[in-house]
Amino acid sequence: MSKKIYLFATSKSEHAINIKSLDVRFLKPDIDFSKYDYLIITSKQTIKALEQYDKKDFIDTPALCVSTKTSNEYQSFGGKILATGDGYGDNLIKNIREFSKETRWLYLRAEFIASDFVQRSKEAGYLIDEATLYVSECSQEILSVRVDDDSTLIFTSPSSIECFLKNNTIHPNAKVIVIGTTTAASLPNGVKYEISQNTSIESCVEAALAE
Repeated sequence: MSKKIYLFATSKSEHAINIKSLDVRFLKPDIDFSKYDYLIITSKQTIKALEQYDKKDFIDTPALCVSTKTSNEYQSFGGKILATGDGYGDNLIKNIREFSKETRWLYLRAEFIASDFVQRSKEAGYLIDEATLYVSECSQEILSVRVDDDSTLIFTSPSSIECFLKNNTIHPNAKVIVIGTTTAASLPNGVKYEISQNTSIESCVEAALAE
């Protein structure tokens, strides 16, 4: 009998037992989008939060998106793409450095973020303001789930690991797959893991199925 595959994410896969990791609560701070040359978007939740605003106020301001998937979603929303990162928030500083330090950026973010690329960019002299558009909280699903010791566990964010570990432990017999290095860094010491080839849920599931 094959191992059960658990996907802890806000998206789903037909090949896994889908456990919603987070509940999202949207915020709507006052933003003067006209002050900025470019936006920075690192999640689909940001795009959903932007639905609260008048599109004409920001839709013509190009966005630096963290990944191809985020870029595709923002384009589908009607937005313009400035550039697309490699899927890792930490590496967005490379894209930012391609522009002058007079460029005015607005990072549309979650309340809690794992990457420090904004702080590093500011320390290097780049002008980045931040606006918190949503808060992520552990879902009841992930808090109450119980998994078999030899299951395959797919974690797609540091918060999905944090929430899972509130009421669970990762057994040595479990196969652990993470979506990237930032997520891997949130695992407890000594846990063996595999990083998916690409920073996508599809790639994580492919790794889970390759047994």
